[in-house]
Amino acid sequence: MATITDRLGRRGVALLSLLLVSIVIGFLIKFEQIAILYVLATLSLVVLLLVVGFADLENVGVDGDHGLGPGTE
Repeated sequence: MATITDRLGRRGVALLSLLLVSIVIGFLIKFEQIAILYVLATLSLVVLLLVVGFADLENVGVDGDHGLGPGTE
């Protein structure tokens, strides 16, 4: 059975998640749940800062090969 990443691909999953997040934010604004929106924004910033903080930037290759797609062998 194919997983959702196999069927949609990387870009499709990113667009689907963006759509879901925007729907949730829209509902929170519509129903005036701004306090929940503030908490979610704060938690997302904390997660982003943790990802950046724990990123291993010393071992990033300098040759420009980041594995971003075909033709980057």
